[in-house]
Amino acid sequence: MTHVPTLRSPRRRRTSFATATAGAGVLALALAGCSGSSSPSASDSATGGAGTGKTLNVVATTTQVADLARNVAGDDVELAQLLGPNQSAHHFDPTAADLATLAKADVLLISGAGLETWVDSVVDASGFQGTVVDTADGITLSGEAEDEDGDEHAESDEHADEHGDSAVDQELAQDEAASGNPHIWTDPNNAKIMTDNIAKGLAAADPADAATFEANASTYDAKLTELDTWITSNVDQVAQDKRLVVSNHDAFHYYLDRYGITFVGSIIPSFEDNAEPSAAQIQKLVDKIKELGVKAIFSESSISDKTATSIASTAGVKVYSGDDALYGDSLGEAGSDGATYIAATVHNTRMFLESWGVTATALPSDL
Repeated sequence: MTHVPTLRSPRRRRTSFATATAGAGVLALALAGCSGSSSPSASDSATGGAGTGKTLNVVATTTQVADLARNVAGDDVELAQLLGPNQSAHHFDPTAADLATLAKADVLLISGAGLETWVDSVVDASGFQGTVVDTADGITLSGEAEDEDGDEHAESDEHADEHGDSAVDQELAQDEAASGNPHIWTDPNNAKIMTDNIAKGLAAADPADAATFEANASTYDAKLTELDTWITSNVDQVAQDKRLVVSNHDAFHYYLDRYGITFVGSIIPSFEDNAEPSAAQIQKLVDKIKELGVKAIFSESSISDKTATSIASTAGVKVYSGDDALYGDSLGEAGSDGATYIAATVHNTRMFLESWGVTATALPSDL
């Protein structure tokens, strides 16, 4: 593993989140309320605090990044995460406890690739002064969104319409989202790069434990290699023209590209997960499902399955929802099929295979 991540100080960027207030006021609230109720993600993940002997305070934004980090960090790092299980990664309203947790952190790990459009506002509000590690560094982005007429376009235009309050906001949103699909972790090979970036970022912040981070990352890298091999051998059982997927939103681009799976379309015509499809878009998707012989529509754990269920009924196909829903933007609760990155990826693969009429082979013992 030789990739070196981008380490940077937090940018001072004016972006918006739903409960935005002046940074100083929010920070004051955070510090005053840090002994009160906290979000499940922050309170459940942070097991120590000042004076507990932990050598490094780390905060991860998403559930996936937090899980990769746990496999790297070992016992000498206090690790918290901002987003909770089954929560959208595209939107985040921090609590006072979240801001207080971030304020005392040494390192912030982000998924990057334009996913967390809210991160700079949260950093500003918290007063975080540590180092930001962009885990997407070194990953080649690809993928484009589709509008209702079927024309491909960069997601930046949609971000500007939805989130930009001014020409400056629109330009910033375009800068972050124009380069491709942000759901990079769905390909285990990208997860390897993210893991390596985390290890090097933690090592830079805590050189005394660098060897531990490197060794842990190497062990986890081997598991991701086994995962990739297992997925490849299983998907290869299915004829190319039968590998078809329709999902809630375009969250599996890198997975599908890695394993030669055709993305027929998504219910939400966007990288985002809160847009509403038009009647024309829905009809176009139903027509494609029938034309290509798609067998199922996949809902996602962090998105309502209402529209997916309705479209599946109209198209006469199965809908995968509830416990069978895919883990896209978020991992699942502890004890669920999606509790970890590897478990979630295995679950998603099994659901895809089942929809194509194939039973997955046994997992390698290390997984």
